[in-house]
Amino acid sequence: MTGARFPFEYATLRVVPRVERGESINAGVLVYCRDLDYLGAAVHLDAARLQNLHPDADVAQIDSVLHSLADTCTASGAGPAAAEDIGRRFRWLTAPRSTVVQPGPVHTGLTADPAAELLHLLEVLVMPVPG
Repeated sequence: MTGARFPFEYATLRVVPRVERGESINAGVLVYCRDLDYLGAAVHLDAARLQNLHPDADVAQIDSVLHSLADTCTASGAGPAAAEDIGRRFRWLTAPRSTVVQPGPVHTGLTADPAAELLHLLEVLVMPVPG
């Protein structure tokens, strides 16, 4: 018999170095599970892939933005959004924006362990595919 599974939502964090071109790479994942009171993020910026899209991209600045967004998920996160409940934070983090770091569409699933789901999604959706 399997354990209880709960609905969760997730979205990727995309880096779009030249917004006018619309090309992007996935650089993070957000996971929200209301039933388990969980909001988490994991990020990984592949600098080589980013520079293939835009050689002059400011890798350090983009990495800083990704980590700031991830920090918003934690209880000790900074900024006004960190003071909100986790549902509002997830909605703020996934709201459409036209900046270099953008959220992808929100998807849903079922999980017994949202933290493990976060790591799985990071591996599948963000990390480089072994060649």
